[in-house]
Amino acid sequence: MKKILLFLFFLTYSFNSTAHMAHYNKFNKIEMEILRDGEVIGYNYYFFKKDSDNTTVTNQLKFSVKLFGATIFEVESFGEEKYFKDKLISFNSKTRQNKKDKFVQLKLNDKENEYDIKGSSYIGGASLENVVGNWWSHKILQTNSQISPISGSIKEQVVTFIGKEKIELYGKIYEVEHFKLTSKDMTLPKDKRLNFDIWFDKKNALILKVAYSRMGNWEYKVKNFE
Repeated sequence: MKKILLFLFFLTYSFNSTAHMAHYNKFNKIEMEILRDGEVIGYNYYFFKKDSDNTTVTNQLKFSVKLFGATIFEVESFGEEKYFKDKLISFNSKTRQNKKDKFVQLKLNDKENEYDIKGSSYIGGASLENVVGNWWSHKILQTNSQISPISGSIKEQVVTFIGKEKIELYGKIYEVEHFKLTSKDMTLPKDKRLNFDIWFDKKNALILKVAYSRMGNWEYKVKNFE
């Protein structure tokens, strides 16, 4: 039954794939809090700028993990996705992770009909079926692979529909669809493996919550959108 529902989900959205960015025309920003073991440790903000058929999505992320007052893990990142209508034409990001610099420079190659990627973990081409792995876009639930927004690496994935649920976020109740997103190859080392629970609000075309376990229990939760 779950496989049938998942098929119907993809079928429904495939009819609207060319209007993907239109789902986000109503948004100016999406604000997510980042929590680890129930404590707020940072934020992930997305800002939308629209000019006719052009849309720019800016991503700001920052968090730090402390133990006995000392910072043991910290990340600060800035990224920018540019779209013409529904087509991703470029993505650039710079990330500082534990004093190490990481980056992605992605451009659409119309001649080869693929993305050209120069990143800190990958240099080469990538299929247009890939989606940049940011949480603002529900297209991450419709693809077989994603591009890391931090390093440019390509990760094959499997998305499984769990069921319909109701969740409460900041005093509001939402009807959502719960998905599991995992690496296609689950033999990968845990620090390289995708293993996320995702709660999607179909009404607003918005991922409201993401949860995973790695050095603690993490949550990305939408606190505000407008």
